[in-house]
Amino acid sequence: MAISSWDEFPVHQSPDWIRHAGTTDRNFYDRNYFCMHGSSDELFAIFGMGQYPNLGVQDAFCCIRRGDKHHVVRGSRPLTDRMDMSVGPMRIEVIEPLKKVRYIVEPNEHSIAMDVTWDASIRAMEEPNQYIRSEGRVVFNTQRFAQLGRWEGTLSVGGEDFAVTPDRWGGARDRSWGIRPVGEPEGDGIRQGINVMSGMWNYFPMMFDDHAILYMNNEADDGTRRLVEGKRVWVDGRPDEDLGRSEHEHTFESGTRVLTHSTISFPEAGIEIDCQPLLVNFVSVGTGYGMDADWRHGMYQGPGLVVQGKVLDVDTEVKPIGQYGVVDHVGRYTYDGNVGYGLYEHGFFGPFHRYGMTDGAAGAP
Repeated sequence: MAISSWDEFPVHQSPDWIRHAGTTDRNFYDRNYFCMHGSSDELFAIFGMGQYPNLGVQDAFCCIRRGDKHHVVRGSRPLTDRMDMSVGPMRIEVIEPLKKVRYIVEPNEHSIAMDVTWDASIRAMEEPNQYIRSEGRVVFNTQRFAQLGRWEGTLSVGGEDFAVTPDRWGGARDRSWGIRPVGEPEGDGIRQGINVMSGMWNYFPMMFDDHAILYMNNEADDGTRRLVEGKRVWVDGRPDEDLGRSEHEHTFESGTRVLTHSTISFPEAGIEIDCQPLLVNFVSVGTGYGMDADWRHGMYQGPGLVVQGKVLDVDTEVKPIGQYGVVDHVGRYTYDGNVGYGLYEHGFFGPFHRYGMTDGAAGAP
């Protein structure tokens, strides 16, 4: 059925029903990402939900690092009404657009249950469009907004209960949509051997007492920068500050692609930030971000609802493969007497000679 509840609202962007995207590209998607931490190394929760109109799929996940365990609950179902933001025990409620959002994982047979509400600390920030064309085909054309905020509610993982209070529980979120590889793998054709997202990915949204800094850098092995951002955003509404070109110095756990420390500087603004990861969550494993052959974002799992859970050992089952995908940490950031926390996200794909990764498998020295 094409008509849905969304068609009651003046939000159409094409002559078609809202159920149908304005493009027939199979890789069109529309997703939420959230992360939550206690400004410490006690646990790191990452959760999200996505719709894939041209694949006919909606899925969701919640992934929590606690101690030496990697907990995952994930679900998938056929996409029906796009206003229905639920997949099995997981659902999103938009309480106040761009300000207050609730994410729920109802109690289930797996190891995670959660009911938390997000309250934004800064306005939603429009991020640069990511556009990558490879051998004639557009493989990335995405739009995204980002935000930092505080969480409140309850969380249970592995039989432990946590009271989530906004005095110390914070995090980041983003909403993104557009085109990027999703669903079942496609044949590479002329792009055989080409990693369209090669190089270094840094994404460090950080929250301080009265301001946030958003740093992003997608840098190719030859030093070309394809997507960058460096911005300071004030809570009181003062004009945003463009911090200029960024520079990075990263330190790795030897033999891996996992960062242990970073220094990010903005020479034009006179800012140098010490970046310390507190707890890593290898979010690429078990959640759909491409490391599991049987579960990818938008992959068809069957004609009905499918809900699965996993509890994996971080060092033996997750890290060996997870380090080659997107890696998320709770980050502590300090500069000029300011101390803040946020997402410390990185990925190194293919060779990156500056840090000694000479091919797609090599870790840093």
